[in-house]
Amino acid sequence: MLFGKSVFQSVVDRLNEEAEEQSPAEEPAFRINGLPASFVPEHPAFSNEASPEAMDQRLDAYLFMMPEEVEQPEPEPENPHPPPAWLERLSPGEVAEDLGIEASDDRDRLQERRRHFARENHPDRVAADYRHAATMRMKIANGLIDEAISRYDLGIGL
Repeated sequence: MLFGKSVFQSVVDRLNEEAEEQSPAEEPAFRINGLPASFVPEHPAFSNEASPEAMDQRLDAYLFMMPEEVEQPEPEPENPHPPPAWLERLSPGEVAEDLGIEASDDRDRLQERRRHFARENHPDRVAADYRHAATMRMKIANGLIDEAISRYDLGIGL
């Protein structure tokens, strides 16, 4: 404490005294130093209160600078992507054949087969029209792998 006042209170008092000493003429003008003129032209022909003739001239000048309208050719419809050959193989037997599960596969080998199958057959790798079938194929494959893992854990062969 300085002379019965806290440091904070003494700073606040000093700032108040300095604010009273400043004259209103010293208020900062919102101007960027170094710019000799404003960005708004002062010529009356370019102001918002311009005559209709001046407005028409500016509009004509603007439209003159615009490119002429050119008819855009209609885009050709995209050729649908042909479905992958494996997409029609949706039976569990066909998916199991594509997975290549063997009775000697351990847990790690089965997970490796799952990753390999997903890398080749994932629904995100086909066109949107074929995603439902690819999703069904992945569901069947995951079910077969899960069943093979549970059989391996129980000690039962394929």
